[in-house]
Amino acid sequence: MVYKTSGVCSSAISFEIDEQGKVHDVKFQGGCSGNTQGVAKLIEGMDAKEAISRLEGIRCGFRPTSCPDQLSKALKEALN
Repeated sequence: MVYKTSGVCSSAISFEIDEQGKVHDVKFQGGCSGNTQGVAKLIEGMDAKEAISRLEGIRCGFRPTSCPDQLSKALKEALN
């Protein structure tokens, strides 16, 4: 799935969710490379619902969202 982000430096996030609900192959387009790579590696193989609960609501400075928060929104959309 490819999710178009909003309100953050990255423009899109691609990822897969397998039959067991695990997250794989997360890739951010743009954004802070080290941070987005770190988030992607940390949630590799994690249950999508667990990833959502950990990432949802994270803010970037004064912005109301962040790349991790946008990933939680993308995962929610994919699960619905």
